Amino acid sequence: MNEGITGLDWRRESRMPLPPLLRQLMVAGRWRQPRDSVMFAAVPFLRDPVDFLLSEAGMRFESVGHGVGFSHMREYRGSESEPRPLPWLDADLSLFIAVNRKIGDDLGIELDYRTSYTDPLVVASDWWTGDHTLHWREAFLTFSSFVTALRL
Repeated sequence: MNEGITGLDWRRESRMPLPPLLRQLMVAGRWRQPRDSVMFAAVPFLRDPVDFLLSEAGMRFESVGHGVGFSHMREYRGSESEPRPLPWLDADLSLFIAVNRKIGDDLGIELDYRTSYTDPLVVASDWWTGDHTLHWREAFLTFSSFVTALRL
């Protein structure tokens, strides 16, 4: 699955393709910020608000760098190490679609392409469960189920 995805580093933007459904929503003007109550109902372990990234450029910009190198962020680069399951996130195979509203919250929702390039897993940050370090948790098995839950 990871063929051709090597040599990414913190200076380069994510090369992950946007899922076809996300592209369709963006073109149709339907990829927009849901109400906080809808987001919290869809991702109940998310305790603080996040804002959707509304452009591909914004998603790629926010995905540069990640928290790789900070052990409390639970991110690694699959191009540089052995695969690790969740709660670890492979920064080479992920793309932010939402980020914290409040500066310093270090929250996000990401597409995790380890399962699929066309309908990836949706993961969200969880600082509250466990040992007060960042755990990436599955929010939805697929991006399409995330979209359905948010009624976009």
